[in-house]
Amino acid sequence: MSQLLNSGTFARALAEQVAAHDFCFLPAAQVRDALTSLRRAWHADWDVFAQSWNALELDTYMADGGRYRRRRYATLSAAADSGEVAIEPHQPHYQSLDYNTLNGGVERHFEPVLPEVLSGRTLQTVIGFGLSVFQRLHPAQAAHIEVHQFRIEARPDSEGRPTPEGVHRDGVDFVLVMMVRRENVESGTTEIFSPDGQRLDSFTLTSPCDAALVNDQRALHGVTPIHPVDASRPAWRDVLVVTYRRNPAA
Repeated sequence: MSQLLNSGTFARALAEQVAAHDFCFLPAAQVRDALTSLRRAWHADWDVFAQSWNALELDTYMADGGRYRRRRYATLSAAADSGEVAIEPHQPHYQSLDYNTLNGGVERHFEPVLPEVLSGRTLQTVIGFGLSVFQRLHPAQAAHIEVHQFRIEARPDSEGRPTPEGVHRDGVDFVLVMMVRRENVESGTTEIFSPDGQRLDSFTLTSPCDAALVNDQRALHGVTPIHPVDASRPAWRDVLVVTYRRNPAA
């Protein structure tokens, strides 16, 4: 598929795959090629981007009482005509109980993504890559974009749960999930399901830039709990999640 990059049809091919199958897994090499096709020096600030996961704040909204998740959050928008991405004022994150039976139904106030990370080359290019697929799935539609940085921690006496709400939809149109780093963990396997609960596929994001693209209108997803490989060492899973939702009001 990487041979399609220079012809400008890679995003279209991905959109066709997502439209046909409702998801796709992209290995890191293809993601890096796609990002390079958008901005040659997209990774110039990768170290700042990746290290910012060390500054995530504890998620205090976990209804299961868990203290294994850290996160930051940001909201952006993209115009329907130009596709220009703008950073929106910081706001709470909200999901209805229909989509998040564990933590939904309340406004959750998370610390913002650090400004230098949100406006940096790496994150802006990843957002643009996801937007290029979204725009082909939903032509001429403005987008409401949400960025989530997640760190899930695992301890010898307690597993880390990347999706504590279970198999779910996010309540958006399109989801991009990208691995940033795994440290001393096993499992954390992404599972994709049809609306009627049929398991369609599974894969594990392991390398930095491994990614999953999901049609959130038609597929459900979940991630299995993580456990330390070596119980004497810290263990965590860092991922970036970017969601895209049509925004007719824009």
